[in-house]
Amino acid sequence: MAGYTRRQWVTLVVFSVAQFCNAVCVSLQAPFYPAEAEKKGATATQYGFVFGVFELTVFLVSPIYGRFMSKWGPKFINNAGIFTVSVMCVIFGFLDRLDDTTSFIGFSFAVRIVEAIGNAAFVTSAFSIIAKEFPKSVGAAFATMETFFGLGLIVGPTVGGALYELGGYTLPFGVLGGVLLAAALMTCCCLPSVGAEASSDAQTSRGEFLAALRLPSIILACFAITSASISIGFLQATLEPHLRPLHLSPLKMGLMFVLNGSTYALTAPFWGWLCDRHVSPRSVTAFGAVVVVVAFSFVGPMPFLPLDTSLGLCIGSLIIHGVGFGAELVSTFAGAHRDVVASGFPDDLSTYGLVSGIWTSTFALGCFIGPSVGGVLMDAVGFKWATVLVAALHLLVALSTGVYMFCGGSDPGRLYSTTHHSLASDKDEGRSLLYPKDDDSTYGSAGSSQENLGPIP
Repeated sequence: MAGYTRRQWVTLVVFSVAQFCNAVCVSLQAPFYPAEAEKKGATATQYGFVFGVFELTVFLVSPIYGRFMSKWGPKFINNAGIFTVSVMCVIFGFLDRLDDTTSFIGFSFAVRIVEAIGNAAFVTSAFSIIAKEFPKSVGAAFATMETFFGLGLIVGPTVGGALYELGGYTLPFGVLGGVLLAAALMTCCCLPSVGAEASSDAQTSRGEFLAALRLPSIILACFAITSASISIGFLQATLEPHLRPLHLSPLKMGLMFVLNGSTYALTAPFWGWLCDRHVSPRSVTAFGAVVVVVAFSFVGPMPFLPLDTSLGLCIGSLIIHGVGFGAELVSTFAGAHRDVVASGFPDDLSTYGLVSGIWTSTFALGCFIGPSVGGVLMDAVGFKWATVLVAALHLLVALSTGVYMFCGGSDPGRLYSTTHHSLASDKDEGRSLLYPKDDDSTYGSAGSSQENLGPIP
């Protein structure tokens, strides 16, 4: 970080503050919305889908933003997105005026969908700009942003629960939505424009998008991202009902949602530094998946363990979950950018938008599945048995990642560091590095053919 330019520092600070405020608004309703929805007559399945539809929308629209990133301009997409999130957050605070169950849930869906469209625009464009501005330290820069996102996950439920206890349903949305609106104004005024404006270059083609998804390493990364986000989404919708028998106050319940977010915030820079300098991102992914398995074994705890639900056991499990969750997310983002560039994609904004769109979309898919299916499982089999399925999913992530590495799945880290700049400046050199005559590696066979990827620009 000591070698960052003034432009890089401004970009990182602006996005970190905006990411913090965005996370606050996304997470503030977790401690009290389920109980408020039940007062209106809604079931766990219904309010679980309210949480989930946000992420389903992000899943659907993120690839669109990624594909048209160069054409529309990342700064425009970013500004429009963050303004939309702030306005929708404030509007969500007035839904308690609706007493009818159908109206309350229906308008909750509508507001969350529009909010999600804005969130996808902000996140995808921010990640694309970060990848472009920090070519030598993508992992560290992304981890810094995610640290502030984790801090937002701490502040959101805590302050949200406190404001709800102080002034009712509307107050937390009005106050924190207003803070996000101020952050949107700061982003609009302070974000550097050079390199973040629209260009006349063609957007990423559908063929390039599908070619990236055919890479075995990208498929594996998407599976890991989805599984990680399933775990956090599952807890978002089901943790409050699970802890309800402990009779915690709204403030204390909010603090429970702080634990994995705070751990994630504290450990994310370490995972980014590790992936940039020392360890294969896939090794970090496998480690993180094993840690999440441990966390979900005890957060219930699992029904076949001779343990009872206790506050101390839940606290410890949530802290452990934050460690594993952070390892999975940071490593997959850093590794995915290396993989696609080293596999022959151009080292430019269109590729950064492509990868950011894939990452954001698959993360959102898991965040949709987590609370949506979590709510159904909560009604059907209960929290403890549901945690068994989440743990089994992460065990599969760890095993599949380990098998891929054992069977010779290459890590393009060294190739990436050599070609990251040459692809943009000397295509002949980049081509010779990417396509050696005798290359029979995973990437040579799966992702580097001219037929699959098309010509290097």
